Amino acid sequence: MTPAARPLLRAPSGMVPSNRRRHTMATTIATLTAKTDGSLEGIFATIRVNAPIAIVPNASKTSEEAPDYRIIHRKTGFEIGAAWNRIARQTGEEYLSVKLEAPEIGVIFGNVAQAPGGDPGKKVILWNSPA
Repeated sequence: MTPAARPLLRAPSGMVPSNRRRHTMATTIATLTAKTDGSLEGIFATIRVNAPIAIVPNASKTSEEAPDYRIIHRKTGFEIGAAWNRIARQTGEEYLSVKLEAPEIGVIFGNVAQAPGGDPGKKVILWNSPA
């Protein structure tokens, strides 16, 4: 077998072997402000979209599987997503799991998290990459 045809048994110099843990970066796709009525308002922004949104409690929830919140485009009033209350397995902390869907963006999953800076009224949606 020629050297070029032999399988690579180790990563080339400077590359990280695939069995090592990779560092992932959280991508913010929305900035939000908490309102006194339990809703969140802010801007959902990607390269293609810049939309004012509101995450409002789902007053018509009829089953455990139904979303706890609806995500509404504030200018059109159209529903563009939903959010569910979840509990993190490792920490036991509550968070919102988000699903956004529209023709312009396809389906996007994310989580609502505390925004940097420590202001309890400021939140962000962090994109959950499918990879």
